[in-house]
Amino acid sequence: MSKEVFVFEVSQQNFGKNVLFNSHKLPVLVEFMRVSSEPCIVMEHLFTELAREFSGQFIFVKVDIDEQVDLRQQYQIENIPTLKVFKDGEMVRQEVGQLQEVEARSLLKDFGVYRESDLMREEARDKHLSGETSAAILQLTEAIKKDPANTRIAMDMVQIFIDVGELEQASALYAKLPENDQTTEMGKALKGQLTFASLAEKTAGIDTLEQILANNANDHDARFDLAICLVSQYQYKEAMEHMFDILEKEPEYKDGAVKEMIIAITNMIAPVNIDLAQEFRRRLANQLAE
Repeated sequence: MSKEVFVFEVSQQNFGKNVLFNSHKLPVLVEFMRVSSEPCIVMEHLFTELAREFSGQFIFVKVDIDEQVDLRQQYQIENIPTLKVFKDGEMVRQEVGQLQEVEARSLLKDFGVYRESDLMREEARDKHLSGETSAAILQLTEAIKKDPANTRIAMDMVQIFIDVGELEQASALYAKLPENDQTTEMGKALKGQLTFASLAEKTAGIDTLEQILANNANDHDARFDLAICLVSQYQYKEAMEHMFDILEKEPEYKDGAVKEMIIAITNMIAPVNIDLAQEFRRRLANQLAE
């Protein structure tokens, strides 16, 4: 029998029982939120899904600060979403602002809520980043044997194939992922990387494009293609400098293609680097307003 999923909405009247008392049994994560706030709703959905995945291992509680003014004042909530973690009747940790999935999982891990296969994924990622890619693939293969339900392992494998330029293998494995995994933040990021890697293969290549621009800095086609290549190499800031340069000099380049590409790149990196994505959004808004 599957374990119970603990997700509650609480009020001032039952906060003591559902949060403070229960925190002696399990970690209790309390999101102080507003139902009209998109970041709050996104984070609520994230922790609700994690509560299902780790059923019976932690409690997720929601507090609507517009309805529970006393709780808002008692816990000094100034910004939303705010997440507070309770253990043994005490508040032991606080996070202000929207958490991404990787941050949420890291927080849960600190309180003993994790999957063994995710530890193997972390080890594989470290091996890959240190140049031991073959060993990383073997580690992921072993991880998926131990935990076939953890589709993030396959997504890690897709990432490695993209990194080493095996796009055909990456695309084939990505296509086998369940649709609900493809629509996660990680799934969307992988799809974006696959798209840009495929586009980059159709260009003349970084070295050639840089030489073209050295001879003619106003060649927007070469600059556009170079930006795509740089995105495929994860050099987002350099890529965006080229995109914004085109936007400034020729706003309607290719019927607005550069603006669409800036938005696409921003949306792709948002799940993994929200600060950089917000920087690009502000810059785009400011440039379009000029």
